Amino acid sequence: MTVLSFGVDAQDGNARCARVITARGSFRTPCFMPVGTRGTVRAIGVDDLERLGAEVVLANTYHLMLRPGAEVVAAHGGLHGFMGWAGHVLTDSGGFQVFSLQPDVDDDGVTFRSTYDGSTHRLTPEGAVAVQHALGADIQMVLDVCPSLPSPPEVVRLAVDRTARWAERAKGAHRRLWSAGSTQALFGIVQGGTDPALRQESAKRTVEIGFDGYGIGGLSVGEPRDEMLPALAAALEILPPDQPRYLMGVGDPVGLIEAIALGVDMFDCVLPTRLARHGTIFTGEGRINLRNQRFAKDPQPLDPSCACSVCARWSRAYLRHLLRVQEPSALRFLTLHNLHWFLALVQRARCAIAAGTLSALRAEIAAHWD
Repeated sequence: MTVLSFGVDAQDGNARCARVITARGSFRTPCFMPVGTRGTVRAIGVDDLERLGAEVVLANTYHLMLRPGAEVVAAHGGLHGFMGWAGHVLTDSGGFQVFSLQPDVDDDGVTFRSTYDGSTHRLTPEGAVAVQHALGADIQMVLDVCPSLPSPPEVVRLAVDRTARWAERAKGAHRRLWSAGSTQALFGIVQGGTDPALRQESAKRTVEIGFDGYGIGGLSVGEPRDEMLPALAAALEILPPDQPRYLMGVGDPVGLIEAIALGVDMFDCVLPTRLARHGTIFTGEGRINLRNQRFAKDPQPLDPSCACSVCARWSRAYLRHLLRVQEPSALRFLTLHNLHWFLALVQRARCAIAAGTLSALRAEIAAHWD
């Protein structure tokens, strides 16, 4: 039972350049997925995403099930029809957002209040599968338990156990939909905090259930990188090499490149777009804050080494002016640049893996970003 295949084209150590094939088509990895929380990447349109070359967009189950409701999205042909997007869509289960609200959790599921109107809602592993099916995702994620870090060992242990039990139930619900003709892929999720042993246990239990791919959750939530990477490496030792691996929520350049070197294929993060809206820009020389007075008369593009449409046309001085006078166009331009920068970074990683030069790219990124 699989609706997804994964073919490796090149390797450099543990890093791999590959292609994921789904019922919709294919996309290349390493892959960065812009986050379209409510069915759009904030400040830009799907036509912008197409021009940027994005191949997969992440949409947020929690927000979409509340507004406008999964049934509304389904009536418009799922997220692809609703958004007018022909590329791939991956939906998270909503678990990360739900657990940030301090919900009531039991062995069956989770009860939480809407951030929109305070109404009470219930989400179970089976319910998360049903909602994502209605949303029409190409890849959906199981409902997992995502503890904050640091958390007491008993909290992380309970998260691992519940995530494994919920994954079995999600797989059963997905199998029934697959038998009825669904072409959606389902990814399991590995938890375990920063404990390498727990990460390996969680990975083994998740692989035993069997999924189309595997997410690594509960990392990049504030823990130091020197704690994140060993926990990630421990999980990757167990996850199958012939299936995609997705590190959830990682968007700092060093962390992303180091994870690629360990063997991760897919990434998402709100960081590039959120920071753009506040004037923080990613460049080949590191991060800059465009609100800084030193850019008020700067004729240079945001990043002289960048080939995006924004850098080709406008100066730092002009874009800073738009930002300071709160012109909506500033948010669009800066978002376009940051997303282009991240998509170009994973493209550079793909080329480096194929050429066997990933170590040089790792050193370059570390020199400017660490």
